[in-house]
Amino acid sequence: MKSLKLSTWIFIALFLGLAIGVFWPDGAHYIKPFRVVFLNGVKCIIAPLIFASIVCGIASAGSVSNLGKIGLVATIWFEIATSAALVIGLVFVNWLRPGDGLAVGHEVSNDILLAAKEKMSVAGFIEHLFPHNIADAVARGDVLQIVIFSIIFGIAVLLAGEKGKPVLTFCQSLNDVMFNFTAVIMTLAPIGVGAAMAGSVAEHGLSVLIPMAKMVGTLYVALVVFVLCVLLPGLLYARVNIKAFFKELKPSLILAFATTSSESAYPQVLQSLDKMGVPNRISSFVLPLGYSFNLDGSTLYLAIASVFIAQAAHIELSLTTQLTMMLSLMLTTKGVAAVPRASMVVLSATLTAFGLPLEGIVLILGVDEFMDMARTAVNLLGNSVATLVVSRYEGEKLSAEFQA
Repeated sequence: MKSLKLSTWIFIALFLGLAIGVFWPDGAHYIKPFRVVFLNGVKCIIAPLIFASIVCGIASAGSVSNLGKIGLVATIWFEIATSAALVIGLVFVNWLRPGDGLAVGHEVSNDILLAAKEKMSVAGFIEHLFPHNIADAVARGDVLQIVIFSIIFGIAVLLAGEKGKPVLTFCQSLNDVMFNFTAVIMTLAPIGVGAAMAGSVAEHGLSVLIPMAKMVGTLYVALVVFVLCVLLPGLLYARVNIKAFFKELKPSLILAFATTSSESAYPQVLQSLDKMGVPNRISSFVLPLGYSFNLDGSTLYLAIASVFIAQAAHIELSLTTQLTMMLSLMLTTKGVAAVPRASMVVLSATLTAFGLPLEGIVLILGVDEFMDMARTAVNLLGNSVATLVVSRYEGEKLSAEFQA
């Protein structure tokens, strides 16, 4: 049994969970709590690992100017990728028109709208950047605030010079310990994946996909095109062996897909990038930054979902309006990864801003879990590619096994 790889066990658990959800939905509810157990185990890793890895990465950058250069390159790539995701989403939703023939549902709760107004305003976003209490940010699992705090703390350690070395030594030790902690938690991954899949299928049922199949299909096709047209060229630029890259990242992608949580795979991806030869100063800085500012899959989904609801409501949006909407989405998707069902919050804000019926969200809710799986996996893949692109730009060479 031990001879099987973790990715193999995850695959087996994925299909077992699917079978349980379809053929024994009542039993699926008994194993669904194991998904929460696994995700809670992962979430308790995230904050200390992000903190330690960012501080170590910044310290190894050598200077604040080097750090600024890495950040600038990463930001440029983030904007290229998210802009491409919006364009591809817009093209496919206008071409395939998945909303035609449907009608908006009943009124949805105002809770989503209130959350959107609070989280998505420009003032709210700026106020949200820095935690008023780091312990509170850790307790809430607010990745953006943890990243911002860790970056500033790391810069302070770098500026402190010799006096900052004891703190850096502690962070290096903490980083090593958290990777070992991750190895222990990852032994539960197959159980978590199986429980997540069983629970999702049992709760929503595969039958819910039938009336919304065109919407789900449009998203999946657009995501595949995005990977082929944007992320694959990024990997070619980074001179990565494509086969070796996907083989290494496969367990992380399956994990993110099944649990609909890119955070669940963060520690493993960080280790995979290290194995590929990406320096710690780059991976520990770019990867967590991408979790807040480079949500490619979610951005593409939002482009499709917003126009889909307009189509279902029989509202024809002009090209100018759609482009304005895409610009709005480009801004509002930044920094909301820590908000539960962040995509739904952003979508509700966008619908309200452009006078589209909020009731349209009801159409999507039934199949959102299935779409969340795909967009989460692409979010993870996009951030991994972004890290490799920045590493290549910095002139770093990958390990021989991963060189194209």
